[in-house]
Amino acid sequence: MTGTDSRSPFRTSRRRLFGTTAAGLAAAAVAIPAAASQAAPLRRRQAPAGMYRIDLHAHFLPPDYRASLLEHGYLTIGGYPTPDWSPEAAIAFMDYYGIQAQALSVSDPGVSYLRGKDANDMARYCNSYAANLLETHGTRFGAFAVLPMPDIPAAIDEAIHALDTLHLDGVVLLSAYDGVYLGDPRYEPLMAALNQRKAFVFVHPASIPAGSKPALPLPDFLEEFTFDTTRAATLMMVTGLTQRYPGIRFQLAHAGGTLPFVSHRVSVASQTVLGGLWPRGLPKPSVLDMKNQISRFYYDTALSGSSAAMASVLAVTGRDHIVFGSDWPFSAATLPQTGTHDPAPGLSDIFDADARMEVEHHNPLRQLPRLSAAVGR
Repeated sequence: MTGTDSRSPFRTSRRRLFGTTAAGLAAAAVAIPAAASQAAPLRRRQAPAGMYRIDLHAHFLPPDYRASLLEHGYLTIGGYPTPDWSPEAAIAFMDYYGIQAQALSVSDPGVSYLRGKDANDMARYCNSYAANLLETHGTRFGAFAVLPMPDIPAAIDEAIHALDTLHLDGVVLLSAYDGVYLGDPRYEPLMAALNQRKAFVFVHPASIPAGSKPALPLPDFLEEFTFDTTRAATLMMVTGLTQRYPGIRFQLAHAGGTLPFVSHRVSVASQTVLGGLWPRGLPKPSVLDMKNQISRFYYDTALSGSSAAMASVLAVTGRDHIVFGSDWPFSAATLPQTGTHDPAPGLSDIFDADARMEVEHHNPLRQLPRLSAAVGR
């Protein structure tokens, strides 16, 4: 699948959906005084002690997968040098930062840089590698399956195998494939299969094609990743996907990108001139409905462990929908090397010890029952 169908009311390019993102963010500074006061930064408090964290945003690069990435020119991922990874290094990282277990996933570009049998075989290799880790290091690792997108029949077959046979904990999907965002009707058969299994789906941003982004001297992971997550989440809501498939639990990377910040703007879209142009056949969301849909996403703390980011998330959802994420090994250069061994000390600016235990331990395990049983809660 390449590009989008110009006749489809769902046709949405990266540039058109949030093409004026910088201006939009500046204009969307809406006041939410009540929520802001409730989520005001607290004096930094002590984090819980011990190996308690459950990491739902952690990546792995099995040897053959990493070699294939390099062979195909992926020397960087989102502008970050493609890192080395091994189970031993991951466990050492977890031990240092008090992480009990990680739910591993393949980052951008998934296996979508390949096509046909090559993509299918690489997805099966990565998922089988993950399943082996669950056998050999069951108390330290979970995993989200990578799918050979955008081949929908092959992706469905692999999802069924990964969830029903390998018993992985969920799947990871990128925000878009070949410029087609999650929410597009072409993904409906896959979403139906995932909904039937009440799957946990980790939505990770994808790198923006060079011809569809501003020519800025900045790596994608700094800003563009957050905008792409926002585009995907918005399209999933306005096309009714999140309403049609309530059995799927979606985790949005990096505190939902910019979705919490632009939540009011997104909610009122149907009340503006856009309401009269709404594509036929799509449910026209109300303000209350959009707020409800935004609140149902799960938001991870990866590269977002600050009072500013978490206050924004708390303004649109409850604390029970926030889960811990480290983004390791891609975050290795940004992690604090302190005597406290705390991977996200900024979380203590807004959460006390009990709240951190909820966000970093209880909430993740509630979503992944297999991993919860493996680690014994």
